Amino acid sequence: MLKSYRDLLVWQRAMELVILVYRITAQFPKHEIYGLTSQLRRASVSIPSNIAEGYGRGSRKEYLQFLGIAQGSLKELETQAILAERLNYSTTAQIEKLLEDTDRLGKMLGGLIRSLKTETTR
Repeated sequence: MLKSYRDLLVWQRAMELVILVYRITAQFPKHEIYGLTSQLRRASVSIPSNIAEGYGRGSRKEYLQFLGIAQGSLKELETQAILAERLNYSTTAQIEKLLEDTDRLGKMLGGLIRSLKTETTR
């Protein structure tokens, strides 16, 4: 039984993703601190934040809405990461690892969303 959103594996993985993003972006050029660095970091932080906020809401409908926002932030993060690679701010290996993690997290989020929707229709 879950006692907190912190018990959710999807939230834990999202937090690990944030740490990875911060490590990668620490190597970005200093002139990007208020640009792509900030965008990537905010998108990554948005994912576990929305999972947590949705969990804390009083209804399944709101929870699903916040999980959808987390999914959107995940796609935003992927797009920005690909751009960072194209700008040579990070290595292909770093971005491949990041995209593998975002893909896995996206599947987990999708599964959680489907299970919550299925419970609603029962």
